[in-house]
Amino acid sequence: MTASASTSRHRHGLLAMLGSAVCFTANALLIRALGTVQSVDVWLLASVRFAIGLGLILTVYGVGPAAFQPRHLYQRRLLILRGSLGALGVYGYYLTVVHLGAGRATFINNTYVVLGALLAVFLLGERFRPLLAAGSAAALVGLALLTDPFGRGAGLGFYDWIAIFTAFASAYIVVMIRQLHAAGEHTATIFGAQCSYGLLLCTGPALLHWSPHPAAAWALMVIAALCSGFGQILMTRAFLDLPVGEGSVLQMLVPLGIAVGGGIFFHEHFTPHELLGATLILFGSALPALRRRRTSSAGLTPAQSRPPA
Repeated sequence: MTASASTSRHRHGLLAMLGSAVCFTANALLIRALGTVQSVDVWLLASVRFAIGLGLILTVYGVGPAAFQPRHLYQRRLLILRGSLGALGVYGYYLTVVHLGAGRATFINNTYVVLGALLAVFLLGERFRPLLAAGSAAALVGLALLTDPFGRGAGLGFYDWIAIFTAFASAYIVVMIRQLHAAGEHTATIFGAQCSYGLLLCTGPALLHWSPHPAAAWALMVIAALCSGFGQILMTRAFLDLPVGEGSVLQMLVPLGIAVGGGIFFHEHFTPHELLGATLILFGSALPALRRRRTSSAGLTPAQSRPPA
């Protein structure tokens, strides 16, 4: 692969990951707006997200050898694991936000940025470069200043351990996405695994806890799920061209976007230390991308460098 082609792929990966961060930010703000309309059960919220995601896959990609391949979801062990962990991770994150608060849950979950980069060193042979280490550390410190995760005390409770589990699950998932791309799996099938196993996990409890919701609540749930679905597709596709550490650290822009959206739409105000945190997140997210990559993607051999999207 030529240097110009490698640079182009890297740029496309960055743009896709930034697009996914925008989508995930919109999803979170819409769910917050949903809370002002009506309280919605976590099982239902997750089920709608997975159902809409599966619908997006079928609409955008369809089914076929170069698209979504449902048979792979139960034939390939890594896809089964990706789907199961992804489903548990989504539900676990929603659950910890309810019980720990958005700040603490988001901070613990986002430690997956560093965990994933370290896992990728051992499982994919990617390099944990000094710029990546510095950027990840700066972004985590900024996130801590922005969210004040330990404002209510530093003790670890039951839901803190669930949040830690979701962080480790997220770290392994982003590594698995890279492995699945290297094995030739399509973006649609990789994302479809999460949606399919998520529906298996959440649909039953959602029906058991069913309660009526107004049209406004349903509209917000569906639009939020669409944002999440597009975000997940873009993120999964981006990991075809970006190493785990560099791609993951850009997702730290999501809590920053949520905070900015809170100020714009919900009239929240930033304190000086929160502004410092926001600056550190921006700096930390941009730092790993300053070095132009000379190879298409770390940890993959040239023969693996361009599997199906």
